[in-house]
Amino acid sequence: MRLLISTGEVSGDLQGSLLIKALRREAKRRSLQLELIAIGGPRMHKAGAELIANTSPIGAIGLFEALPLILPTLKLQKKIEDFLRKNPPDLVVLIDYMGPNIRLGNKLRSSEIDIPIIYYIAPQEWAWRIGDSGTTDLIGFTDKILAIFKEEADFYKKRGGDVTWVGHPMIDILRDLPSRKKAIDRLGIKPCQKNLLLLPASRRQEIRYLMPTLAKAAFILQKKYPSLNVFVPAGLTNFEEPIKEELLEAGVNGKVIPADEFDTLKPFLFSVADLALAKSGTVNMELALSGVPQIVGYKVSRITAFVAKKILHFNVDHISPVNLLLKERLVPELVQDQFTPEALAKLAIPFLEESKCSAFMLEGYERLRKHLGHPGVTDRAAKEILDLVEK
Repeated sequence: MRLLISTGEVSGDLQGSLLIKALRREAKRRSLQLELIAIGGPRMHKAGAELIANTSPIGAIGLFEALPLILPTLKLQKKIEDFLRKNPPDLVVLIDYMGPNIRLGNKLRSSEIDIPIIYYIAPQEWAWRIGDSGTTDLIGFTDKILAIFKEEADFYKKRGGDVTWVGHPMIDILRDLPSRKKAIDRLGIKPCQKNLLLLPASRRQEIRYLMPTLAKAAFILQKKYPSLNVFVPAGLTNFEEPIKEELLEAGVNGKVIPADEFDTLKPFLFSVADLALAKSGTVNMELALSGVPQIVGYKVSRITAFVAKKILHFNVDHISPVNLLLKERLVPELVQDQFTPEALAKLAIPFLEESKCSAFMLEGYERLRKHLGHPGVTDRAAKEILDLVEK
């Protein structure tokens, strides 16, 4: 049995790797011979898939931001289409990565090859759609949607989709964090020090638009608290040097965590972090489930912001998945012109000085868990996938 899994960017690569492991477990339970090919990144390859295209460095949000990636993306898509025409799989699983995956789904559905298509971690249309009818053709080209949010499942069911709510995969990787003492020893820091985590980027554009502001905010905070430790994980290996340069330019004494070390060090960093300043995205859920207080920010080019607001009338109440699910502003958010070093630092200071701010957010995180289902998400998804392909 031959399955293709398609995704992109750092977060998709992580989710794809978790699904690959679950598919292998389920296939072994059923005594199935399983061949997995992937459009994704190094985590998926490490999990046991044959990587036919690496999409983890190719990702952008916005019109202007995507321009430099158009030609590389088109070339990659042509390569993928040629491969699938010559080597059709028994089933295709699309994970997140909205634009390219929706194009791939429509292309496959309109082709002569009859391949079942499953969408896992679908676009969050239930939260940000423009108008009542949604903005993608997802229901038209999929045979099954595996929803990670209850609201997502309800949205697609009402529109005629074949949907199963499996829950949020972050639940599956939630583990008890090491003790603060153990984490302090592992990271080689002092018990009395406060620790700030910056989580700026899974896309190249985010280094440009987010990292300078985060670095300057860290400088303001480090000036107020000279012993403050600043840790910055690099989402990809080629992000490491640009992040170091931004920290140096801002005057921040910080430590960049290499991309290939982050998965190992993540539980220790989350254990000691008193606060995270993070981009909007999957990482917000991960911080919430790990009990790390956070402030979220995001910024795109002025051209993209203008088109989104004035032409597309794009408007959402929240940008963080945590707030979207809770339907309240639990996690502070700063977007576009609000996203400044001074505003970030002002919001951060109470978290570094007052335990009641953190305690309030942690209480909200407990409420969030009720929206995410229960453990075994990727195993449930794997079962649904293999059930469909065995029909």
